[in-house]
Amino acid sequence: MKITNIAITPDPYKPYRLAQGYRAGDLLFISGQTAIDGSGQLAGIGNFDIQAEKTFENLQKVLEAGGSSLKNVIKVTIFLRSMENFNKIVELRGRYFTAPYPADTIVEVSSLYSPDALIEIEAIAVADEAAER
Repeated sequence: MKITNIAITPDPYKPYRLAQGYRAGDLLFISGQTAIDGSGQLAGIGNFDIQAEKTFENLQKVLEAGGSSLKNVIKVTIFLRSMENFNKIVELRGRYFTAPYPADTIVEVSSLYSPDALIEIEAIAVADEAAER
């Protein structure tokens, strides 16, 4: 099975010594995405809505770089700093994903990579050419 590193440019994760993700055959394993902008700075400090939008945009960007898309996500894990945003996540899932929706685990955590980060999403997806829906 061919395993390929998924890279984007610029890569704001490079200083942290981790991959954006890997494609293993027809499966993509995407590292937790946050609201990091192109310059490596956290966007929307103190604003969950801005951070959530940017996080989903970043997830989409990495999936596309690996030959997939949000429609082919089969599993996500969503880390929230506060479950008060649970209903917002349900709404965003309806905007960014399509039925049948991906399997999902949502957990509240005390902190993420930065104390200002409010959301992180990791995903597993199928490559576009292998997806049959």
